[in-house]
Amino acid sequence: MRRLAGAIVAVAALVACSSPPDQPLKLDGNLLTVDNRSNQNWTSVEIWLNSYYRVTIPSLLAGGRFTVTLDDFVASQGQRFDLRRMPVRDLRLAAKLPDGSPIEIKKEFSANTLVDAFKGVGGKR
Repeated sequence: MRRLAGAIVAVAALVACSSPPDQPLKLDGNLLTVDNRSNQNWTSVEIWLNSYYRVTIPSLLAGGRFTVTLDDFVASQGQRFDLRRMPVRDLRLAAKLPDGSPIEIKKEFSANTLVDAFKGVGGKR
């Protein structure tokens, strides 16, 4: 019985000390990682940066991950996003689930998130 109680306390301490799970849209400098943690495939995936620049991929499998540099985001007239000259203000994903219903994910930014995104890039703060 004491072993069981000790194990429960150890698990509770481990859970309390663990960090919250990463967001589905994670910025690390000039690199964006999209993490599909759902059990459904996403199709017609569009990732929008500052509502103007975009990257598309045909699909992202359930449990899959996609990484892209911010330099790969392109506007409709062919302009490329440049993190050294433009801040990231908005980041969102739009896709379709297997039944055709839409899924939308918007990254929430805090002041610390924006500062962390610029580390090591040489962008303006």
